[in-house]
Amino acid sequence: MSEIIGFAGMSHSPFATLLPPARDGEPGGRFLADSTKVGAAVTELRPDAVVVIGPDHFHANFYDQMPPFVLGVEEATGFGDFGSTAGPVPVASGLGWAIRDGLAESGFDVSLSYALTVDHGVVQSYEMATGGAGIPLVPLVLNTAAPPLPSLARCVALGEALGQAIRHAPDPGRVLVVASGGLSHWLPSNDPRDPSVVGERRSSLIHGRQDARAFAAVREPRVRAMAGNPDAPVNADWDRWFLRQLYTRDLGPIVELGHDKLEEEAGSGGHEIRTWLVGHAAAGLPLVWDSYEPVPEWITGMAIGATFPVPA
Repeated sequence: MSEIIGFAGMSHSPFATLLPPARDGEPGGRFLADSTKVGAAVTELRPDAVVVIGPDHFHANFYDQMPPFVLGVEEATGFGDFGSTAGPVPVASGLGWAIRDGLAESGFDVSLSYALTVDHGVVQSYEMATGGAGIPLVPLVLNTAAPPLPSLARCVALGEALGQAIRHAPDPGRVLVVASGGLSHWLPSNDPRDPSVVGERRSSLIHGRQDARAFAAVREPRVRAMAGNPDAPVNADWDRWFLRQLYTRDLGPIVELGHDKLEEEAGSGGHEIRTWLVGHAAAGLPLVWDSYEPVPEWITGMAIGATFPVPA
């Protein structure tokens, strides 16, 4: 049987690689320094595998066919968007299949990928949490881009089933659960039903799979142009409230927000906190440490939370 040795939730941002601080005290510096501390703490935990729960930013999944949950079971490849690592990522295939079987027994028929493309939404937090050590991972990708999204309650239920599946995996191993996403940030709509999403942009959201590289080449300059604005909206009060809730095992107050209230408080990008709900529920452990820095220049409230001690 496998053992869950801890959970770490981490924000991600393209600008962590594109707009890193040049010196101490600049935006993002605290987040990057504390992510290094988490990586050191994870090294001490000695995980054999990492289950990484993260979103896709229209590099692998599009609205020609948008699954709520996709599990990678054999191969994974980093897309390399926004300066993130490109190329093969090691996959813990045996654990992946055990998770698949356990989720199915719990009533979750997740989509499977034998060759999953993962973007910075998985790769960045995976590398930060593990120090880039090449520990085999099982990637679980959630649709957090636009409705229809899995409900908050469904994400908690998935997390509980995921934790059970990991603990019942036949091979003994030490498993770290990592969630990647959030916290508050406001993004342009990616909903094909939105009347403001028209023309080539709408077509790319639906048909981008036909040439994902070409779609990314058009989209990335628009995202890059959002960087560096010290007045970009970030709801630091809400972000800190969210972190406080994770110091208990009761996710009810977050689930009770529902889709609309979550978006009102944390923005369209705030839907990525679904990954944290899955990971926190899987571990079944409260946070014991967190770090938070609002970084409007990165358009995001950058947070880290861990269920294990992190050295000062």
